[in-house]
Amino acid sequence: MHQVRAHPLLNPVAFEELWRERAGHAVDSVHRPHLLAALEWLERAQDATGAGGFARGYSLAWSPYFKSRGWQPAYPETTGYIIPTLYEAARYLNRPDLASRAERAARWEVEIQLPSGAVRGGVMGERTSPAVFNTGQVLFGWLAAFAHSGSGVFAGAARRAACFLLAMLDADGLWRRGNSRFADSQATLYNTRTAWGLAEAGRRLGAPEFTAAAARNLRAVARLQHDDGWLPDCCLTDRMRPLLHTVAYGIRGLLEGGGVLEDARLVAHAALAAERIAAAVGPDGRLPGRFAAGWSPAAPWSCLTGEAQMANIWLRLFEITGERTWLEGAPLPQVDPEPHEPRPRPPGRREGLLPARRGVRPVPDPQLGDEVLCRCAHTGRAGRLRHRERSRDRSGRRARLEWSSCRSSHRVKSVVWSAWPKPSRRGSGGWVMMCMSRSCWTPRGRIPS
Repeated sequence: MHQVRAHPLLNPVAFEELWRERAGHAVDSVHRPHLLAALEWLERAQDATGAGGFARGYSLAWSPYFKSRGWQPAYPETTGYIIPTLYEAARYLNRPDLASRAERAARWEVEIQLPSGAVRGGVMGERTSPAVFNTGQVLFGWLAAFAHSGSGVFAGAARRAACFLLAMLDADGLWRRGNSRFADSQATLYNTRTAWGLAEAGRRLGAPEFTAAAARNLRAVARLQHDDGWLPDCCLTDRMRPLLHTVAYGIRGLLEGGGVLEDARLVAHAALAAERIAAAVGPDGRLPGRFAAGWSPAAPWSCLTGEAQMANIWLRLFEITGERTWLEGAPLPQVDPEPHEPRPRPPGRREGLLPARRGVRPVPDPQLGDEVLCRCAHTGRAGRLRHRERSRDRSGRRARLEWSSCRSSHRVKSVVWSAWPKPSRRGSGGWVMMCMSRSCWTPRGRIPS
């Protein structure tokens, strides 16, 4: 029924969105307007809840789950990793108001933290239950707030959360207890991203027991990985056909957790999976939204957030390994999650799926997408890795412009690379692709160019 309600022929808003996708339009190659628009959207998402947390998303169609359309309730999980993004944007744009928003969100997370130290699953207003994954993601927010403010309130919240994660970890290194009620407790290998947060907590809080627990999880998952890089049991809803979004979570956790632990084998495990996904990019530059074992495509639609996550992973692998194949050999997906600019309304909003009517839910707008976009859009200083654009020449025929450059020579370990591949413009607009490095900003300041 929810798919019927969202069908373009029955829902005028969904029809308008589909028409925008197919029509295409010019996209400004200057990323600052996109960054500002995405930040404005996140500000709206925070203001919509009136509490400090960020709305889960904005539904164009009537949602049978929330029994409404428009802004959805505050979502603790994504609020957690929006917090570091706002701090980075505040530094980059010299906007202390964004840092204030980040701190307000972090304090809200402290207020709603469960007595066990866990972060709740789902959105506000639902039945309260702990969620291991959400706890790991909010750890990033509290650690960022602690680094920015020095307040022991955030360090204490992070320590309580890490203790909860430690208590829920099974002897074999996997998290089967304390997972969200929306998750399959036997298919949570994407919790490597939780282990990454736990490893960061161990390092920043001076707690080696947290780091050791993170290592147990990461190495347990590495042992379960197939020879072809496949990560089994890595999805909330369909363990046989996992969503690219959760698969990318699993890969990123191995990659970054391996970096914190200085374990090259974990990085190699992440690289193996990332290489197989790179090989699955289609001739049109798109990735399937789901995969089956052996990396077989298992969905005809695209998961834009998952594609952006994979672009981030490929660029991080280049930064870590120095192998240019991650820049030139891996065909980055050419779908554009960047806001459809210029648009009269609503500014900064972007879709979670392409086409908008396909996939997990009808035309949702998860705030995670804008969070990742912000991480990319504010980093255009280090150099464009690849920019492809199809446009029309003066005779009206389609022309293809392509150039590739990477001028950044930064080899500092703390530099994190990030990318956001841009929306497919089928129809008059053609394809546009631009990936940007995360540039010259670290928690300790600017790296000299």
